[in-house]
Parts: sequence; structure tokens; C-alpha cells
Amino acid sequence: MDRLNYTQAAKIIFNHRNNRLRIKNLPSNCSPNNFEDAYKIQDELKKIYMSINDNFLIGKKVGCTNEWAQKQINVNEPFYGNIFSKYSGASECTLLSENFSEPYFESEFSFKIKEDINIAKAPYNINEVSNLVESVMASIEIVDFRFKKELKDVGIYNLIAANGASEFWIKSKNEFNVKDINLSNHPVKVYINGKLIEEGNSSYVLSNPLYSLQWLINTLASKGEILLKNNLISTGTCTVAIPLKKNSNIKVDFANMGVIDFEYI
Repeated sequence: MDRLNYTQAAKIIFNHRNNRLRIKNLPSNCSPNNFEDAYKIQDELKKIYMSINDNFLIGKKVGCTNEWAQKQINVNEPFYGNIFSKYSGASECTLLSENFSEPYFESEFSFKIKEDINIAKAPYNINEVSNLVESVMASIEIVDFRFKKELKDVGIYNLIAANGASEFWIKSKNEFNVKDINLSNHPVKVYINGKLIEEGNSSYVLSNPLYSLQWLINTLASKGEILLKNNLISTGTCTVAIPLKKNSNIKVDFANMGVIDFEYI
């Protein structure tokens, strides 16, 4: 596949996202059949997003960092996508249902990168990775699957091409020193309209979200890509993905890391 095909696929994905339409299939000439094609399309999609006024890249998301998610789409390692300023917010924000198609939300732990990462020193071990982190924070990712089929039938290549289905990212108002939080066993509780509906734990994310960050840093380094100072990295869900329904108040309690609230109307 050449760049024109990558660009064609990216434009189709972006236009469907903008018009809140779902894709049945990409045309055969621009449908990704391997990881290289999938990430090339994602790169072209990133360029389109960054052409939007006042929109810039603020970090990365990692997906499929727990066993059930990997089984769902038949993979054995994570994947990554991008987080953009125009499609992000903070706790107590309001999201409009008219801007989404069939969204789900995921409770995640996110890291802020301390300094530009020297990829010449990769691969990094887990202790070195923790020293690359400025802070850890609670976060929520809104995912919205743009393909008109079951996730297991979408496939990993289409999922990657469509920016990992990432549509919006919400951060907590507080950040913490990574050494002050037990990321091997940190509980999370999810409430919708005051009712407890799901519980999770940081350990569901590759046993510790720092391993998700390690995978991302080393994977990008192998491609010659760098994470920069203040980049925000969302490391994957510690609960099942939960469908968002109109007129909902969502509260996710991250214990001593605080609460994220948002409205979906």
C-alpha cells in the first residue's frame, strides 16, 4: 500500500468520525492488512486532526493492556493511538451525546513524561521507566468504535488505523508522585447516576500501568519515535469498557487519587 492509499483511508475514517457515521468496510485498496499499514494510516489521520485549528498532540493512549481486551480482538500485545488537545478535558466537564456515535468509557491511569526521552538508551527497564515519569493521574478515555460491526470483527488493524477508537480523554485535577501510589494494587469504583456499577484495579493493566508505559516507550523507540516532556500517556483500562448513555452522571472513584466526574447529556 502506498501513501495515497493511507491518506484515502485516513480521510474516510475522519469524515465518518466528523459526521458521526459508522464504516461498514474500508475500500479494499486502502484496508490495512498488517500493523505497518495500520499505523501508517493512523499517522495520516493524525496529520488531519492536527490541521484543525487550535488542535495539537498532547500524548498517546495504549489499548489492549488487559487479558480480556486482548482476547476480544485476538491479539497478545497492546497497541497505541494519539490524544489531542481539542478532544480532551478535565474532571467536571460535560460531553454532548450529539458528538458521539456509540461511545464507551474506560477508567485509566495516566502518566506525564518528565523530560524528552532519549531513545538511544532504549530498551528501558521498569525501574528506568518510573524515573522518566513526572507524575501519575487518574483519567478516563472515551472510545467510540467507528466500524459498523462487532469489535471482534473490526480487527486489530482497523482499530489501530482509526486511532485506537480514542475519541476523548478526561484527566483528574490532581497529580501525584508515582512513588507515592501503589500501582500494583490500586482500586477503582465506577458510579453511574449514583449507583455502583463496576469495580476495577490498576493490577488489571499488565499487572501495573508502568509496564504499559514501558511497552509504549520501547515500542516507539524501536521505530525512532520519541515521547516528549509533558506528553500524557493513558495506559489502558482497569475496568471493562462501559457504554455511555444519554443523561448520565459518571463518577469514577480512584480512592486516594481522588474522583473524576463528568456529565453525558
